[in-house]
Amino acid sequence: MHLPCLARRQWLGACLSAGTWLAVPSLAAAATVYRSIGWMDLMPRGWDPTLGLKELPPELDSLQDTDPRARELLARLRAAWDNAPVVAAMAGADVRLPGYVVPLEAGDQGLREFLLVPYFGACIHSPPPPSNQILLCRAEPGHKGLRAMDAVWVSGRLQIERSASEMGAVAYAMRVARIDRQP
Repeated sequence: MHLPCLARRQWLGACLSAGTWLAVPSLAAAATVYRSIGWMDLMPRGWDPTLGLKELPPELDSLQDTDPRARELLARLRAAWDNAPVVAAMAGADVRLPGYVVPLEAGDQGLREFLLVPYFGACIHSPPPPSNQILLCRAEPGHKGLRAMDAVWVSGRLQIERSASEMGAVAYAMRVARIDRQP
């Protein structure tokens, strides 16, 4: 889409004044079609995140958090979830995904880095979801007005990128092209 300079400013101004976008997409991003996906699309078929839970002892409910057996079980579960498998075919896909914001890094321009998680409270409560259910979002410039646990849709190109933060292990990343608030 080619717009003369004045028309481009008017178009961008209309986008901003509409109040529905938190980010103004570049003209190239505006032409990109983002396929809506769900969180299950980021898990390989047949992978069972509860597999490690099936062998839990029946007395688990009575174990205290400080019990060495409880700590050992949580460590096993974390190791499996932190190394959760990814869907290789998702690398490079232009997608749109709903979720909740977990802020990581903010600056003068707003939130520059955040996690997108599938359910309210994920990563704030322990344990965090499997790494294939956490998306690291990078936004340049940052996005103002985002707060912890805001419900949003993010659009951009998905990459397989393993990393860790104090909030949990991550298997996917995205350079965010657009953010829409969920109604």
